[in-house]
Amino acid sequence: MELKEKLVSSFLAFESTVDTKSTVHDIRSQAIKDFEAFGFPTRRLEAWKYTSLNKILDNDFALFPKSSTALEYSQVKQYFIHDLDTYKIVFIDGVYSSHLSSTTHDKFDVCLMSSALTQNRFKAVIDVYYNKIAHQDGMVSLNTAYAKEGAFIYLPKNIASDKPIEVVHFSTGKEGGMLLQPRNLIVAEDNSEVSIIERHQSLSDSKTFTNSVTEIYAGANARVDYYKIQNDTSNATLIDNTFTEQHRSSVASVHTFSFGGEVTRNNLNFKQKGEGIDSILNGVTILEGKAHVDHNTLVEHTEPNCESHQDYKGIFDEHSTGVFNGKIIVEKIAQKTNAFQSNNNVLLSDRATVNSKPQLEIFADDVKCSHGCTIGQLDESALFYLKTRGIPEKEGKALLMYAFANNVLDSVKIPQLKNRINALIAEKLGVNIGFDL
Repeated sequence: MELKEKLVSSFLAFESTVDTKSTVHDIRSQAIKDFEAFGFPTRRLEAWKYTSLNKILDNDFALFPKSSTALEYSQVKQYFIHDLDTYKIVFIDGVYSSHLSSTTHDKFDVCLMSSALTQNRFKAVIDVYYNKIAHQDGMVSLNTAYAKEGAFIYLPKNIASDKPIEVVHFSTGKEGGMLLQPRNLIVAEDNSEVSIIERHQSLSDSKTFTNSVTEIYAGANARVDYYKIQNDTSNATLIDNTFTEQHRSSVASVHTFSFGGEVTRNNLNFKQKGEGIDSILNGVTILEGKAHVDHNTLVEHTEPNCESHQDYKGIFDEHSTGVFNGKIIVEKIAQKTNAFQSNNNVLLSDRATVNSKPQLEIFADDVKCSHGCTIGQLDESALFYLKTRGIPEKEGKALLMYAFANNVLDSVKIPQLKNRINALIAEKLGVNIGFDL
């Protein structure tokens, strides 16, 4: 049975495990019909021209875990920012782990999507925000149909989270390949502030297919910083759809650090609904082997006097593939827009591939908009200079690559996280750079 057919035919079985009287029952029912119509994306779609899921979809993924699996903190400590005090929402094979988690309802809510979808105390928030900005296509509709678990983070007006929030998904491989579909909702109302760190991590060599959807709302003067760490095994596929809606004078950022996985697709969609907004999309990609990462971004400027900044750096070795498809839309009313988009890449192998397509659609006449793309190799003259100063070639290349990617890290606001990313970069480059990062 093909995966699409299996998902459609299994929907009734899934419905028997959730509250069909909840407010999202009709949303789920419509979403499975939409998925049946859309199907999985193919390369015939322009937005998926350089990314194919065919090899992934040939696998027979389990849709539901047959039993729960427990993990000890010592087994997974390395995947947390363990020198940082955080709230934690942890899932093992799609099932919430209370043992590894640390949630709160004190002044603001850090808890489970399943609780938010079923408890009356959250109904007002769900009715206003849930599934309102997620653009329905095949993958999003599939997630919406099977949405049951994930992170629910709600900050009322004038509340700042006292510490960052980690959202971590582990796949144990205990039941073979699994299709996981986490659904996250983050609502930061006016004048609130929150930082979130998200990670998907396989703990075995089993195939894993994660289809994730996150909706983020930033109210007036709110600040939301979202950090995605993607350093999974070579048998893990992640399709990540993140939708962000911003209101007056808010600042929202999504930082994406992609260091591993078989296929990773990041769809980031920002919509600005008010003046004085700043949207920040930054990414660092370092790949080897046959890893494939596709960054697909969209920023819609619909109001005057707003900014957006996109800066994506990629380093590709061996047979790895990078894709960047970034679009900025500036509506006619959005005068005084300042939009910047940059995608720069270094190829370390003549077998690595990069496809880059930065785009601007500007309908206003009083704007500052720029975009650019470079694909090249390391500067041989700079490397020669370092070698003449006694720095070995391997360390010299590492220094140049670190310098190439480093400016993207400047906007990371959490020092402990910045140290972790720097350590991951040094590990990927295969050297001890020899100074405190």
